[in-house]
Amino acid sequence: MRKPLIGIPADRRLLGNHWFHCIGEKYIRAVAEAAGATPVLVPSLGGEHDLDWIVERCDGVLLTGSPSNVEPHRYAGPPSEPGTWHDPERDETTLPLIPMALKAGLPLLAICRGHQELNVALGGTLHQKVHEVPGYSNHREDPAQPVDVQYGPAHEVELVAGGLFEQLAGGARTIRVNSLHSQGIDRLAPGLEVEARAPDGVIEAVRVRDAARFAVGVQWHPEWKAMDNDFSRALFAAFGDAARHR
Repeated sequence: MRKPLIGIPADRRLLGNHWFHCIGEKYIRAVAEAAGATPVLVPSLGGEHDLDWIVERCDGVLLTGSPSNVEPHRYAGPPSEPGTWHDPERDETTLPLIPMALKAGLPLLAICRGHQELNVALGGTLHQKVHEVPGYSNHREDPAQPVDVQYGPAHEVELVAGGLFEQLAGGARTIRVNSLHSQGIDRLAPGLEVEARAPDGVIEAVRVRDAARFAVGVQWHPEWKAMDNDFSRALFAAFGDAARHR
């Protein structure tokens, strides 16, 4: 049996004088090693792109994190501050791809920006700056710290009793996760169920309620050294198993 193919939409970035389509190696390795699947890098060509081939040929979709933010007009939000990094071609690729993938029964794992894309694609809204919302903590990383510290454990999340994530955690009600985000879910999309929250109430994990197969989003970064973390291994293994089953 061949390994399942996992489509991973890229970021579109200007590097020097040229545009590139980029995916962090940590996501590629997590798919290959922790999910036991073959990563397929998908260019974000926006409206120029025929997305049907992804649904027809891939066995799952991974939506990665990114320094860019979902454009606020995608969820009728207020204009973002000048200088905010956006990636409209990625938005134009992932936001229509998400409902297509779910309709086709593709397993889906959405991480950080991907978690936010999942919420927007299904009709939810975002906070652009969680740290400026009264009652919420600062969930951003400290860029002055070494990368291992930035991606190190930052806070616990409480898992919903009886939920999928509690099962993946072997019955534990809390797990400790990293935290490197500015945006976060505001209004939860219809069709999503909360699976985990941070101590301040920020939604940290969701599940697509009526999905035919595994379809979840997480606000943290389980791809970081995935093989060294029990829950990350379980999460990617469940994703890979769903892709193999399909």
